[in-house]
Amino acid sequence: MHSGARAVALCLLLVLAGCAGGPVATDGDGRMPTDTETGTAATPSTAIDAPPSATPKPDAIEVEVIDVVDGDTIDVRYPNGSEDTVRLLGVDTPEVHAETDPAEFPGVPEAEAGRNCLREWGERASQHAEDELLGETVTLSFDENEPRRGYYGRLLAYVHVDGDSFNYGLLTLGLARRYDSSSFQYRERYGTAEGIARGTDAGLWGACATGDPQTATETPIPIADGGPPLWISEITADAAGDDRENLNGEYVTFGNAGNETLDLSGWTVSDEADHTYTFPEGAEIPPNGTITLHTGSGEDGSGDYYWGQGSPVWNNGGDTVIVRNESGETVIERSYDG
Repeated sequence: MHSGARAVALCLLLVLAGCAGGPVATDGDGRMPTDTETGTAATPSTAIDAPPSATPKPDAIEVEVIDVVDGDTIDVRYPNGSEDTVRLLGVDTPEVHAETDPAEFPGVPEAEAGRNCLREWGERASQHAEDELLGETVTLSFDENEPRRGYYGRLLAYVHVDGDSFNYGLLTLGLARRYDSSSFQYRERYGTAEGIARGTDAGLWGACATGDPQTATETPIPIADGGPPLWISEITADAAGDDRENLNGEYVTFGNAGNETLDLSGWTVSDEADHTYTFPEGAEIPPNGTITLHTGSGEDGSGDYYWGQGSPVWNNGGDTVIVRNESGETVIERSYDG
């Protein structure tokens, strides 16, 4: 057995990037004005880099974050010095300047304890936004299904920082719920992320169900925005009885949060000591299904796969589960403590 590790989870996040420039004005219905209407060029002028997996958006712009209003609202400054307020698309963090209705967050008790807990996690979401965004240059991109501005005149946008989708990250950290009063393009994906966060008691979902803000930590869940919808639903490192005599009682269960079958052929699972298992050709997880990888020996089938190890792999005191796809790219890196 080998040493444990701090909890780490990497998510491959969908990034919408494209061109950057000055502020883009809109009319009342969120439509881009023409040059004639504004008297200035309405097309961004400065290109920014986008990762290979991204679909460049011609309306993406770069801005500096100058203030954090709360977890889902920020103030920004354009390159020309003008300022604007941005409401993050698709997510809703608990309020800090008003009281949050616990009914908006399923499972949170509609009582004083629930309201107090949500207020605490609203403050955590705001602090997270300050830590990650304040003073940073970020990219804003917009949704074809949503107007450019909302009811209060704020920009409605996805915020990307250092190649990551900040909006989506709020969901994976359990700092926000999906904003349901919206028809944004990634509604289903965001709903899946919220569902897994709730199912794994991430962030406020684990804390506020008991009314105790200290019962959960801000740990990202292992699902990629735009990448494979693979997640780890269970890690059993300490098998019943003697681990050495119950190798198949030591296992990791993987889930598919997507709507299509996930092919794991050639994907690998490793621990910190670099013990590595490779899924055979034809290994698949059906939509919303699971498969289990046992440490010991057996015949693959019915959702069970066998590593064939002669001794335990997963450290009872803590370890890291690392999943890579057939190209060797890390899809999940999730640590656990004993």
